[in-house]
Amino acid sequence: MLVLGIETSCDETSVALVEDNAIVENLVYSQIETHRVFGGVVPEIAAREHLKRLPILFLELIQKTNVKLEDVDGIAVTKGPGLIGALLVGVSFAKGLALRYGKPLVGVNHIEGHIFANYLAYPELKPPFIVLMVSGGHTLILKVETTEEFTIIGRSVDDAVGEAFDKIARLLGLGYPGGPEIDKVAKLGNPQAFQFPRPKFHDDDYDFSFSGLKTAVLYEIQRLRKGRLSDTDKLPQEIVADLAASAQEAMIDVLVHKVTKAARDHGIEKIVIAGGVAANSRLRERLKETAGFEFFLPPLELCSDNAAMIARVGVELLKKGHSDDLKLEPEPNFFEMLKSGTSKIS
Repeated sequence: MLVLGIETSCDETSVALVEDNAIVENLVYSQIETHRVFGGVVPEIAAREHLKRLPILFLELIQKTNVKLEDVDGIAVTKGPGLIGALLVGVSFAKGLALRYGKPLVGVNHIEGHIFANYLAYPELKPPFIVLMVSGGHTLILKVETTEEFTIIGRSVDDAVGEAFDKIARLLGLGYPGGPEIDKVAKLGNPQAFQFPRPKFHDDDYDFSFSGLKTAVLYEIQRLRKGRLSDTDKLPQEIVADLAASAQEAMIDVLVHKVTKAARDHGIEKIVIAGGVAANSRLRERLKETAGFEFFLPPLELCSDNAAMIARVGVELLKKGHSDDLKLEPEPNFFEMLKSGTSKIS
């Protein structure tokens, strides 16, 4: 089955062709440079960039693969969660193609897409397994029973881990996006230099909390500045590196502890990592050091948002006879998707 995937949930515009479990082509245009000057994603600008780039990427995909739309079995598009303006661009484009070429259309949950990126990387992967979903918008632990049954057993009660990375990077005067910046700078620092809290580490549940850690970093910066630096003076580079390394280690300690606890409590040995923060080098290093479990980490190009993962979910849905009509509407809020029953995740 050959499926066209379209992804426009945030600041990556992407189109892909996936045949069963193999990527034919996966094109991604990142808007990071556009948004870097603002220190974060500007929704209106993101939507305009998608509107401008999506048709160009689509034509490039067709030219590179020599695939005719008549030969595609279906079209899969991200319906949410994400930025509403950005989602509307992708969904509208997908509807137009589906109508023009008479192809079945499926709306895909972006979170499911990140899980299915691992099926592309590991065709042998079979449920049951535990998923650690770590991204800028969500931090979740899911129990996957089958390819259509996902249950949330843990979540962040405040900031997502990727959001915490961004906020801490801003406090440290680092660039955007914060995750890669902290990952890079932390390699030069001592992760034991500052003893930051590990929120909810000892709780019996599988939930997370990162806002208190961010506040602890802020108070430590204020303490270091007191009587030594003005508000405009930069902290010494070695101090920034130590702060970055220590904050990163605190977050990763909690992530690794919680996901392995969930797997152990449910008697599951396979753990899948998904989402943009799955690219963090220290997280990947720590997981490889953790014994007793089989970890599945997607290649770096499949960690960030991409259309191949969306197309792979589309393959699964279309094979099982699922499709949406042209009334398909985007839903920006993940938990509203769960309430409305428009997601396979419960």
